[in-house]
Amino acid sequence: MSASSAINSSIFILRGFPGLGQYYPWLSIPFSTIYAMVLLGNGLVLHVIRTEPSLHQPMFYFLAMLALTDLCMGLSTVHTVLGILWGLSQEVSLDACIAQTYFVHGLSCTESGVLLAMAFDRFTAICNPLRYTGILTNRRIIHFMVSIVMRSAVSILPVIIRLKFFHYCCPHNLSHSFCLHQDLLRLVCSDIRFNSFYALALVVCTLLLDAVLILISYVFILQTVLAIASREERLKSLQTCVSHICAVLVFYIPIIGLTMVHRFGKHLSPLVHVLMGNIYILFPPMMNPIIYSVKTEQLRRRMKKWFSSKM
Repeated sequence: MSASSAINSSIFILRGFPGLGQYYPWLSIPFSTIYAMVLLGNGLVLHVIRTEPSLHQPMFYFLAMLALTDLCMGLSTVHTVLGILWGLSQEVSLDACIAQTYFVHGLSCTESGVLLAMAFDRFTAICNPLRYTGILTNRRIIHFMVSIVMRSAVSILPVIIRLKFFHYCCPHNLSHSFCLHQDLLRLVCSDIRFNSFYALALVVCTLLLDAVLILISYVFILQTVLAIASREERLKSLQTCVSHICAVLVFYIPIIGLTMVHRFGKHLSPLVHVLMGNIYILFPPMMNPIIYSVKTEQLRRRMKKWFSSKM
């Protein structure tokens, strides 16, 4: 076996939560609860939307895609995080780590694209209400969804594929409880300039561009709402956007926080980096079902009906 093959088949160690090893049994309780909320909450949203014909509308199709993305994010990370907390294993193979990296970053890109599509939905509903059904046809929604998935699946492949062929320095200690691209790059002994520049360009062309387009859509929405004469109609229009605005904030604030910690928090405890990483992957999937269940009247009503029928 060649040296390169030996390196590529080596085992990496996930650090977990530094300094809290003796508390892992206790930490596993809130983390298990959070993962259960992620899986059950998003699964319930998907089930209610699928089984209620009245929710077969563009807004809820995009919400279903958001819930599916959040569900996949939970499933892609639960095994390593809880494996550490339950004392099962802190080891992960390079191939498994690369696969997890692909899903974590790809799903983040997908969620950003879904939030942009949902912003377009709100923009069309408020700024062009008479053309809403003509613009957001089922065929066009499918095109949007396929484009979002393809953008995420294909754009991230170049940096992910290169991770397989890098030479990694020992020790193979990763600083989180799951695998991230920037964490693997920290252990590389080869030239990483392509991955660094490409990853930065990808963030700018996806997450940052999506955020700017979402902001622009809300500028137009606000202009349209302020032009409505009736105060009640203005409030009603804005209320349809509250859940989406909350979902955008819940997604982008942890990303900004994690980026700031990685860039400017070198002096901070490693535990802070680990906690920010877990907030980044767990907070949006946990909060989105709660936000939409509380703030979206149609979904809330259907969930109440579904629960009453089961009791």
